[in-house]
Amino acid sequence: MDARGIIGELRRGEDPAPRELAWFAQGLADGTVSAAQAGAFAMGVCLRGLSEAGRVALTLAMRDSGHVLDWDMDAPVVDKHSTGGVGDCASLVLAPALAACGVYVPMISGRGLGHTGGTLDKLEAIPGYSVGVDEALLRHVVADVGCAIVSASADIAPADKRLYAIRDVTGTVESLDLITASILSKKLAAGLQSLVLDVKTGSGAFMKTVAESRALAGALVSTANAAGCPTTALITDMSQPLAPALGNALEVDVSMAVLTGQAKGPLLDLSIALGAELLATAGIPDGETKLTKAITSGAAAERFGRMVYALGGPLSFVDDWRRFLPEATVILEVPALEDGYVTQIDGEALGLAVIDLGGGRRVETDVVDPAVGFSDVVRLGDKVVKGQPLLRVHAAREEQAAAAAQAVLGAIRIGDTAPADVPLVLERIS
Repeated sequence: MDARGIIGELRRGEDPAPRELAWFAQGLADGTVSAAQAGAFAMGVCLRGLSEAGRVALTLAMRDSGHVLDWDMDAPVVDKHSTGGVGDCASLVLAPALAACGVYVPMISGRGLGHTGGTLDKLEAIPGYSVGVDEALLRHVVADVGCAIVSASADIAPADKRLYAIRDVTGTVESLDLITASILSKKLAAGLQSLVLDVKTGSGAFMKTVAESRALAGALVSTANAAGCPTTALITDMSQPLAPALGNALEVDVSMAVLTGQAKGPLLDLSIALGAELLATAGIPDGETKLTKAITSGAAAERFGRMVYALGGPLSFVDDWRRFLPEATVILEVPALEDGYVTQIDGEALGLAVIDLGGGRRVETDVVDPAVGFSDVVRLGDKVVKGQPLLRVHAAREEQAAAAAQAVLGAIRIGDTAPADVPLVLERIS
């Protein structure tokens, strides 16, 4: 095999053969393929594209570049993936709720990317919680608790780790084929038997339009199904934060409020919608009823508490979670400057403001402050009066809080007329 020949095929608009893609992916993983060749490969895919068969072959090649988990369980092994948004902590609600319904959820998650928060960063706001576990502990926790939310080990889809870093510096991140292969290679390596995809669209998402989200959802669903993993996708609204909080500890707090029956709203609604879709794909009926009962009965919260303890967190976390979560030293209300209705929320601007507070990373080596962020965020259509808080800023220093307040005033628009309601779930792709 020769990397130059494979790159030449891409340049001519041809799909490399599956065995060629398997060789190239292995070369990415073990260093046989140079950075220059990897960059040329990414650019070739970005500019010329792959057929659906080529996309499936690349996904499987990247999956098989490392270890692929195999499960022998008495119920389906399932998972969910979100394309990223703000205030999106559905994984923290969904994984334990699914486990309480009798399925197994080895949820391999990621850190914050761009303006969006990361599930792993949120869980690390819980003292002692360890996201980096070996396979033996992952298997033990999944078998005993029913769910484990952890990071990918170094031997899960190593070709993707290398190619992702190269895409980031070569202007090829936006390729639909490469996005699909990147997402699914890691999920398929987890040995799933069913998958649901939450493809966001709107101001707080990477995909700003429904058309872009539909194209990505279609590519993901068709590729995953062709690769042997029954998969559906929901295109969901991200024109405003999903939960009324942004920031790691603050999102854990609102997730616990949902799990313990103290809060309802879009976070609960979307978690149940995604979970019901996933259970149906796995052949389990009445998912909505089962998930609702799991949450209202406290069974989902009990699973979350067991998972936290099994992965190093406090034993009594669920009983008094706010006692364990870090709190910011400065809390500042941001008042509305006029009467009216909330007509627009720039989710990306809010997400970037949280990063400026220290709640995310500009570079990989940045240390995240888990306590900072926004809470009590207004929603589209809310009627506000001058002086009423639009949200509360949680910051480490007063000058950071003041800067974040200015960003909030630029991100939340007030108008004379309430906007039309937008459904939370816009489309289903199967």
